[in-house]
Amino acid sequence: MDIGVEISLYPLKADFVPAVHEFLDRLAAHAGLKIVTNSLSTQVFGGFEEVMQALRAALGASFSSMAAARERGVFVMKVIGPLPPA
Repeated sequence: MDIGVEISLYPLKADFVPAVHEFLDRLAAHAGLKIVTNSLSTQVFGGFEEVMQALRAALGASFSSMAAARERGVFVMKVIGPLPPA
């Protein structure tokens, strides 16, 4: 079963761009997903297990990085499915 996830990251600091790019790079490391990025959000499409596994890894790494720097951020996600296979 395929799903789509729209996700946005809002780092709670003035210099937010590097954190967003790091998150997107983590997502892009997962082969087999369709990733569409625009100036407001990123959409991730693929099989349910693959998308959720990629999000779990990327979110976890981002939160760990924020914690190490004593920073915070907000992720906003919307999930749609099931979708027809790509």
